[in-house]
Parts: sequence; structure tokens; C-alpha cells
Amino acid sequence: MIERIETGIAPSSSPVNDAIRAGKQVWLVAIAEDPVSGDIVDGDIVVQTRRTIQNLEIAIRAAGGTLANVVQVQVFLIDKADAKGMNAVYAEFFKQPYPVRATVVVKELLASGLRVEILATAILG
Repeated sequence: MIERIETGIAPSSSPVNDAIRAGKQVWLVAIAEDPVSGDIVDGDIVVQTRRTIQNLEIAIRAAGGTLANVVQVQVFLIDKADAKGMNAVYAEFFKQPYPVRATVVVKELLASGLRVEILATAILG
């Protein structure tokens, strides 16, 4: 049974959820959006990565966990040069043992001005 988690983050106009649970597993996706207005946060990769991970943190807490419960992360960047800044912010939030992670450079992301999107899987309980 899949359960939608109400995170309190502004809902997307697309047919997606930012957090769902099936048993002890939680799947999360976040972008650099203001959690209240849903507007994309203007700024460089450091600013956008910080907001994106803060949104992940809001979502995982709504599910009853913390970032320490995250076991897998997929990061999508639009510029390879952004990896250094993204990694610096990532290390502020995720500690050893780090989740398994894949980082992929893509041509573009759906929202205009968006530089990073993060997909994560967590185990609770």
C-alpha cells in the first residue's frame, strides 16, 4: 500500500508527490523551491542545493525520520561545474556513513532557473 506523506511544502501543479511511503521505505524528491510559495529560489548552486536539501529534510521529518535515515540519493545537475558547490552543501547535511549516491548531469530540468533536483530513498523503523 502506497501512502502519500503530507509534507506542508507547496504542492506541484504536475501529477506528482514529493514524498510517499510503502512500508518502512520512503521516497522523496525535492527542488530549490520556496516551501510556502512554490517559487523557484533564485541563486547559485550553493543557494539552490541548500534549499533543496532543506526541503528534503522537511519531507523526511513529516514522514517521521531524519536525513540519517536516507540510504540512497540521486542528484541531477545541469552543469558539471556545479558539483563542487553541491558537494560542499551536501556534506553540511549528510554525514558518514553517507548514503549511496549517483550524480548525473542533465541537459536541463523542467522548472526554469532550476540547477539541481534531488531524489532520495529512506528506511524508517
